[in-house]
Amino acid sequence: MLELSPAALSTAGVAVLAAVTVTSGGYFMIKVATAKVPATPFQTSFFRAGHAHAGVFVILGLVCLLLTEATGLTGGWAWLARTGVLCAAILMPAGFFLSAVGRGRERPNRLVILLPVGAVLLVAGLLTLGVGLLTA
Repeated sequence: MLELSPAALSTAGVAVLAAVTVTSGGYFMIKVATAKVPATPFQTSFFRAGHAHAGVFVILGLVCLLLTEATGLTGGWAWLARTGVLCAAILMPAGFFLSAVGRGRERPNRLVILLPVGAVLLVAGLLTLGVGLLTA
């Protein structure tokens, strides 16, 4: 049986609880798709992208968390490998959703900056974990 470190256990618990927000995002998407929430085509596409990224990245983040336990990474490197993708799972969907809010919006607002910030954490976490696995 795989034994998880205390850091991995607490991070996994938070991630699983945070996955509930993906469910609420799905409910919101149903309202957008059925026109109960008015949205421009731009908003609809950004809301869909935010919801999809959230779901995929939470699952990928949990896998990365488990795989980090198989590495010899410590300190900040272990943190980055364990949580980089999970941070991206928050930042990137937030960038999609928050940059598209507002009646009749046709273009993203300044919060679109969360997308590249999240992408940097995603790539950094994946690279760190990949190197950690190859050197374990």
